[in-house]
Order: sequence, then structure tokens, then C-alpha cells
Amino acid sequence: MPNKFKKIFRTNGYTAWIRRRSDDRYKCSYEVRYRRSGYNISVSGKTIEIAKQRFIDALNNAEPKEKSADKGIPTTFNEFTMYFFKSFRWRKVVKETQRIDMQRYNMYLLPTFSDKELKNITPGECQKLIDSIFAKGTPKQATEVFSLLNQILKMAIKHNLIVHNPCDIVFVQKYEKKHGKALTKDEERELLKATSGTPYLLMFAIALYTGLRPNEYKTARIDGKFIIANNSKQKDSKEHIKRIPITPMLAPYLENISEIKFYSVSTLRDKLQSIFPKHKLYDLRTTFYTRCQECGVTDIARNLFVGHSLGGLADTYTDISDEYLLNESAKLTY
Repeated sequence: MPNKFKKIFRTNGYTAWIRRRSDDRYKCSYEVRYRRSGYNISVSGKTIEIAKQRFIDALNNAEPKEKSADKGIPTTFNEFTMYFFKSFRWRKVVKETQRIDMQRYNMYLLPTFSDKELKNITPGECQKLIDSIFAKGTPKQATEVFSLLNQILKMAIKHNLIVHNPCDIVFVQKYEKKHGKALTKDEERELLKATSGTPYLLMFAIALYTGLRPNEYKTARIDGKFIIANNSKQKDSKEHIKRIPITPMLAPYLENISEIKFYSVSTLRDKLQSIFPKHKLYDLRTTFYTRCQECGVTDIARNLFVGHSLGGLADTYTDISDEYLLNESAKLTY
């Protein structure tokens, strides 16, 4: 009998522990034990070879025991998703993200899975859904739907409703993201000239010279020397306000204006593309960001204007004065 032997045994991807023990019946025997992933297997034999073979036989015939699900948690896809949204996800995201969640859910996930039991959802069904969205020529939408579905199923695992996530083997095609392109200064002038004498002029001037996101237009209002609006990209459920100084480029368009009103985003998008077919509405924000860089606006002021996080401790301890922001905004003249 060897004095030394391997204390682990690996078969079919499982690593079991072996121990040598003495008892009354045999001078020596061996135990192979595995207690993970829902399995609880323990076998023994007079020799290592016998114990290993018994372990293999037991493993082939064993069924993993699922952890018991939390009591009262819905087990169907639709009911569980609503539980997940209301109890967890929507506590962390802003209302605009909640709206987009429901839009994607109602358009793609609910018709596909509806009241199906979570444990019966297959990787094939998930793959078919994502492929169908890609086939419509909307790769970004497909990626976002996959991300939302993946989160839902991961949460189901955490609630012990399923053991494996069907999305783990789903293939998501990569696509090239198209970034915004700033308008040239000639295009800026052309846009403002083309909308002169119409309500569009003020709307496009504010978009160009504040860097607001399109979904923030409807919240914009004048507050003294500033335009204030909701910051739609904060990662919690609280309302965050950003303050953009009225720059020298914007001031002439706000003379005798006390109230700001915007058309719908879709209406503004259509109007912009009737003038510049290759530009999108978000490009006006990119234009403002670019002009801040060109005019030497400091990074911290520019990030506050556009509503970017300053990052970590800077968000906690930085309290920039209005005077500083106004001085930086004065650089925006060209």
C-alpha cells in the first residue's frame, strides 16, 4: 500500500476529495466525497480504484438539489420581472430609465416569455429573440434587450428560482457604435439661419449653446443668468439639477424671453434632418462639448455644464461657485 496518494480526484469537471481512514472491518479504506453545486455524494471502498469507480457511478446517477426558493416570490417571468423592477431595479434608476425599461419589456420580452415559468425558459428561446431584433437592423436595441433579460434571469438565480442563466450561452453580435459628430461653425450658422423667424430658432439655439441631452429639453427653464434642467443620467432615483450659464452665444436669443417651450424630440429630430440629413439631434450636444474644448473652458466647468459626474471624491467635496461657472462660460464666444 503506498504511503502517499493524491488527495483529490477529478472527473467530468468535478473535483472530489479523497481521504484514507481505518475501521474495524478493514485495515484501511478510502472515502471519496463531493459536496458542492447542489450535490452531496460520499462513497467508500477498500481500495482507491473501487472508491473512485463507486464515486463515478454515484455522480452519474445523482441529481443536484436546488436550493429552496424564497417563499412568496413569483415564479413566472412576467410576475417576477415586475417584482424585480419595483423591489430592486427602480430604486436605483431615474424615471426616464424606468420608462425605457418598460418600453423594451412590453415590446420584446413580455410577448416572448409572458407567464412562462422561469425554470422552463431555454437558451434557444433567448437566442431566437436576440437574433430577431438584430435581423430588424437594430443592433443597439438587441444589445440593450439582452442586457435587461440577462439582469432579470440573474436576479432569478439570486432568488433560487433557477440554477443556471439561459443567457450565459447566448451569442450577441458585436456592432460598431456610431458616435456623435459636431456641427461645423458654418453648419451652426446655416441651422440658425434656416430656422430664423420660427419657434425652432430658440429651441436649436438652446440645444446648441447648453449641451442639453434631447430628453432634457422639456425640463429646461430660465433661472437668472442660468438655464437649469434635470440631469437625466444620474445613477440613482433622486432628481438632480444641472445649471448651465447663459453664454455670450446664447444670450441674444433669450432677449425678452421668460419661458422656454420645446416641441417634441421627434419633431425637432425631423426638422434637423430636413436641414442636415446626416446629423442627429444628439450632435448638437456634441457640438457644445467641442466648442467648450476649443474655447478653453476648464474640464471641471465643462463637465458640470453637460451634467457629467466629476468622479468619486470630487462629487462629494467639490462645490463650484456660480461666479466661477459664469467666468468660464464667458469664454464661449466665437
